[in-house]
Amino acid sequence: MLDRKDIAKRIAQELKDGWYVNLGIGIPTLIANYIPEDINIEFQSENGILGMGPFPYEDEEDADLINAGKQTITALSGASIFNSATSFAMIRGQHIDLTVLGAMEVSETGDIANWKIPGKMVKGMGGAMDLVASAKNIIVATSHTNRDGKSKLLKKCTLPLTGLRCIKKIVTDLAVLDVVPGGFKLIERAPGVSVDKIKSATEGTLIIEGEIPEMKIN
Repeated sequence: MLDRKDIAKRIAQELKDGWYVNLGIGIPTLIANYIPEDINIEFQSENGILGMGPFPYEDEEDADLINAGKQTITALSGASIFNSATSFAMIRGQHIDLTVLGAMEVSETGDIANWKIPGKMVKGMGGAMDLVASAKNIIVATSHTNRDGKSKLLKKCTLPLTGLRCIKKIVTDLAVLDVVPGGFKLIERAPGVSVDKIKSATEGTLIIEGEIPEMKIN
């Protein structure tokens, strides 16, 4: 089973040289710490920065330099800072190659719910509604089940939706799955995790073809 850092490391393996990438709040923000040394990635945040680096070391934080989740960040050489209008023009103009989001639920048709649990205080949807409508590719980073042990990978989402039929890939603490016609296709399993465990943790339709390899986490 993977921890939060391992999920981020596995998703970092999906990045391609030269991509512009937006990282959502939570696990996705960790990805900036694990970029392969042989590629260049430009990380963008909705509040108006292009060229985010990894999280700062303790005592090196700049309280004025934050991402959309209000976390302190670093800026790489050549980074740009601009207003939200320009930032959302990048998003809505489909200039973002990949978005990585957290999720409360994902359906087998690629719907995502990640912003609201009825009756609970929330910060709001933020830029997620623009990202799911405009990004060329969206990966979800999440735990496979919620705190009550119930699956987050469902036949149909029960929470208010953020976007419809927009998720392409999911990386959880148990598995890597692609969203394909017919359900969730199992691509890889976490080290030490059996296919049966993944089956029992997945409410939606799980497609299994042949031997499923273990993830390789560096």
